[in-house]
Amino acid sequence: MKFIIDHIFTVALVLISGGALLWPALQPRGKRASPLHVTQVINRGKATIVDVRTTEEFAKGHLRDAKNIPLADLATRIGELDKSKSRSVVIVCQTGARADKAARQLAAAGFDDVVSLDGGLSAWQAAGLPVTK
Repeated sequence: MKFIIDHIFTVALVLISGGALLWPALQPRGKRASPLHVTQVINRGKATIVDVRTTEEFAKGHLRDAKNIPLADLATRIGELDKSKSRSVVIVCQTGARADKAARQLAAAGFDDVVSLDGGLSAWQAAGLPVTK
């Protein structure tokens, strides 16, 4: 106890830096799905795929039947997805970071089953799954 009191600033620095390192791990990310699970959902025909990458990224390759709504435009174009509220919505981006943000927006808008593709299109292609242009 005497050590803690004598080195209060060092102990505080250690606790704050440890908390800062843990913060991203504790943030809620929403539901994620592996490329295999997304493939199964798509094959059942019960999914709407929303690609939140930019138009240029989308043109280079995307999942079949994906709808491109860039993340920057999602808030204003969310009405285009109202028919999909009762279906599973799969959010895709390049690595998964933008998809998490989009999934939170859709969940807040009342979509029940929203998942983001874990690892994004990069993981999809690494698994050897097809993309269309």
